[in-house]
Amino acid sequence: MSSHGYESGRLNLPFVGICTFGKYPYVADWDAIDADVAVLGAPFDSGAQFRSGARMGPRAIREASTLFSFGHAGAYDHEDDIVYLPAETTRIVDIGDADIIHTDTIQSHGNIEFGVRKILEAGALPIVLGGDHSVNIPCINAFEGQEPIHLVQIDAHLDFVDERHGVRFGHGNPMRRAAEKDYVTGLSQVGIRNVSSTARDGYEDARAMGSDIQSVRQFRKLGVDGMLDRVPADKRYYVTIDIDAFDPSIAAGTGTPSHGGFYYYEVLEFLDGLARRGTIVGLDLVEVAPDYDLSGSTSTLAAQILMNTVGRILHHR
Repeated sequence: MSSHGYESGRLNLPFVGICTFGKYPYVADWDAIDADVAVLGAPFDSGAQFRSGARMGPRAIREASTLFSFGHAGAYDHEDDIVYLPAETTRIVDIGDADIIHTDTIQSHGNIEFGVRKILEAGALPIVLGGDHSVNIPCINAFEGQEPIHLVQIDAHLDFVDERHGVRFGHGNPMRRAAEKDYVTGLSQVGIRNVSSTARDGYEDARAMGSDIQSVRQFRKLGVDGMLDRVPADKRYYVTIDIDAFDPSIAAGTGTPSHGGFYYYEVLEFLDGLARRGTIVGLDLVEVAPDYDLSGSTSTLAAQILMNTVGRILHHR
């Protein structure tokens, strides 16, 4: 064995090298995406109504994800007795970030949409790292012309505001913008709780436009299987995860924390069940703001939930 590590190459520990997502290959040419999964950063937070900082989310999630860069063996889960993300068959790339134009929401969103469209054109699964929750708007826009999707939102906040002081594309608007699309056939809004940023009429509008709204307490009363039963089966699912869906005791690094949130396994088991119930065709994870995350646990949680969800999506295929 050489001093550099395994005979197959370097040891390549998590703290060594360049921080692509999971240490997967970086692809700069968006016309040359050849993978099953492509990760795109969307470092935009001009849609935030309170604490900014989610623009640094993609960088922090990538750095945290190096902890889960499984190297030679993939990720063996002894509870499932499954090796997720086996090195020989896992085709994941990181295509870097969409270009963000400061103060220009429309152009920044357009650049994010372009990146997601390039991933879809390549036949890959888009995984988008936010950014504030407004980046979901261009993600959903990119699915125009595709087969219909059912939107599954995991979040503390409903994000169903139509317009506030002329703002239609901030982080309080994305689920409303999605519900307006004829190719979005319904919404499952999970984890919604406490004092909301959406007024009562927004909840009424959401239900009228095909949304099922469940709080954390309602989710726990139903159980994971009960919640899955409420999601239409055998559909194409787009999943959007706001990190503030998790309890701030484990995810403090976010702009609008809300106590009473989820813990890790609740969400992982729900996403695992979703990947079995239908086909997850896109995923974004938003609102990680590392400056409020003194221990790094929020970024680690984001990376862990993404790596494990991607592993399960690919396995259940």
